Amino acid sequence: MAGELEAIGGFVDGAMVARAVEPHAGEGGGQDAHGGGKCLNCGTELIGSHCHSCGQHAHVHRTVGAIGHEIAHGVFHFEGKMWRTLPMLALRPGELTRRYVAGERARFVSPMAVFLFSVFLLFAVVAQLPGWHMGDTSWINDARVEDARKAVAKQRDRAAEQVKDLDSDLAEARAEKTPDPARIAQLTEKRTEAVQTQTTLSRTEQMLPAPAEEEKGAHSKSGWLNAKLQHAKENPQLVLYKIKSSAYKFSWLLIPLSLPFLWLLFPLRRGVGMYDHAVFATYSLSFMSLLAITLAVLGAIGTPTNVLVFASLLIPPFHIYKQLRGAYSLSRVGALWRTVWLLFFITIITTLFTLVLLYLGTAD
Repeated sequence: MAGELEAIGGFVDGAMVARAVEPHAGEGGGQDAHGGGKCLNCGTELIGSHCHSCGQHAHVHRTVGAIGHEIAHGVFHFEGKMWRTLPMLALRPGELTRRYVAGERARFVSPMAVFLFSVFLLFAVVAQLPGWHMGDTSWINDARVEDARKAVAKQRDRAAEQVKDLDSDLAEARAEKTPDPARIAQLTEKRTEAVQTQTTLSRTEQMLPAPAEEEKGAHSKSGWLNAKLQHAKENPQLVLYKIKSSAYKFSWLLIPLSLPFLWLLFPLRRGVGMYDHAVFATYSLSFMSLLAITLAVLGAIGTPTNVLVFASLLIPPFHIYKQLRGAYSLSRVGALWRTVWLLFFITIITTLFTLVLLYLGTAD
């Protein structure tokens, strides 16, 4: 329950951060109740509903209801520009990207604000859905195998001690002046059973997986990578928590990781700079986050798996194709081959991001 509450809290924090990134979301704002006066923030003479110097509303609320409005507005951010931005992000992503880069900033929510909102919303929603938890983490460590190995070794040593004791008893029984055949036969039968048990346990021990240190050799025992892996095995729940936490805290890293690969698609194209690529990547990542939320919710309410798989395989490349073609004014062929290459680059970007998460998850 604490994890879910933390995810919700992170979602609210992220939405408020998005609100801070873009404080004006297209809200109207009424006229000053007193019909003039000075701005309460900077003291400038007011000539309208907003201060032309600092941008603050002329009318300042001081009610509990206003606090609720600020929270709802900061969390959902669905006024004005959001209703224009989301439909275009889904249906006409290329036009949205091109128009925002061209300068239509007041009409649409900024890429970073949408990105922050969608990422935190993703993790908040996923935390509430069944089937999206890590579950049992015994696959990370070999503690159970190690326990079994120790138990088998202990039983094997006990059987070896029993064989040794029976050998001693047999020697004494045979050395007596009048050996007792029944006792000798009984001891011999017990010794045979003890030897069979010892042999079985030895074979069982050999069949168990070897310790990681033995497989990797002495040379890697002090290696950095081995130390990280050992840390993950000893603290699997902690590592998974760190990875989950880092995934949304450092999701913004996907944007700078994407820029060099987007540049490779347009190395000599005039009028296309890194800013254009950053807007493209940020809007695209925002859409993918919202798509993941939609598919997760559909899966939770019983949508067939084959439908979800088909949608997850078809929609992303089609959306990338449409965004590339519209954002950079490409031909069908130009957008198609760039889509193919970008899908390949995405596998590299995802791998790099995953490695970062694994490092953060095993960091001290």
